[in-house]
Amino acid sequence: MNSPELQRNVFLFLLAIVTVAFLWILFPFFGAVMWAVALAILFTPLYKRLQKRMPGRRNLAALATLTICLVIVIIPLAMIAVSLVQEASLVTQRIRTGEINFGVYFQQILGALPRWLTNLLDRFGLGNVEGMLSRFGQGAAQTGQLIATQAVSIGQNTFDFLVSFALMMYLLYFLLRDGAELSKTVRHALPMARPHTHFLLNKFTTVIRATIKGNVAVAATQGALGGLAFWVLGVQGALLWAVLMAFLSLLPAVGAALIWLPVAVYFLATGAIWQGVSLTVFGVVVIGLVDNIMRPLLVGKDTQMPDYIVLMSTVGGMALFGVNGFVIGPVVAALFMATWDLFASSNDQDEAP
Repeated sequence: MNSPELQRNVFLFLLAIVTVAFLWILFPFFGAVMWAVALAILFTPLYKRLQKRMPGRRNLAALATLTICLVIVIIPLAMIAVSLVQEASLVTQRIRTGEINFGVYFQQILGALPRWLTNLLDRFGLGNVEGMLSRFGQGAAQTGQLIATQAVSIGQNTFDFLVSFALMMYLLYFLLRDGAELSKTVRHALPMARPHTHFLLNKFTTVIRATIKGNVAVAATQGALGGLAFWVLGVQGALLWAVLMAFLSLLPAVGAALIWLPVAVYFLATGAIWQGVSLTVFGVVVIGLVDNIMRPLLVGKDTQMPDYIVLMSTVGGMALFGVNGFVIGPVVAALFMATWDLFASSNDQDEAP
């Protein structure tokens, strides 16, 4: 009854139970833990440089890195969020006063369309202006109700957000300071061959670093360029649309076009030819070129994944995990490909004479 095999099985069962229990405890703060790990991986090179300049002062180097992270990443995001809320409130007020009327815009587009296209839309039930306006009004009402509900939810969850933010910063400090030792512990603890463990952990860190740097750089560039184009063309709420373009640009190839393309179509349909042509050319050549050049260089090159895998994993990850999915999706895809590569290579070695 007390054989070594039984003892090992009981110990493995206990190990699985306590591991699942620990992950269950951390699950309410999944986002905070994930972003702490991601930021630690992203800022570890900076921490190592500061540590070389501060020999024997690991705490001070970690604190300095944490401060730089606050200044570079978190404070600018907070300022953008505040400006976005103000801009969204202003646009909402203009919609209520009728200064911005999407129904009128839609009616203008339909009036500028050729007769054959209008007839085609009538066949599909899309040419009925009153019906479309009614649907748009219902959709706007539902959207407004959803936004109001989310605003109340955000207000109620402010304490939870502050707790998660404090936990993220606290964990980030210790991950920066003790990350190397923790990585060695994980490598020794995993029941895998050392080369496989080393390869998978390096793949994990490389994909996270490349995904965050690449996607954030592409999103910021496309959002800034799109917002600048809207501001030059006199589109109201340029900052709001810029942030939306930056967020949607996390979807490769099609993201930012979901914002600027309808505006270009409206310009062309209402007779503002040079504005529509300029925005179309700028969107296709400049904004599209940013996605086609920067994303493969910053994301696909380091992750060593095809563009279609990056696209599918990003969209699937965001569908399952929200904003966090643009990191989780490519990481899971990269580990999937790396694990199967290791499995195939081990089979080739077994079959070799």
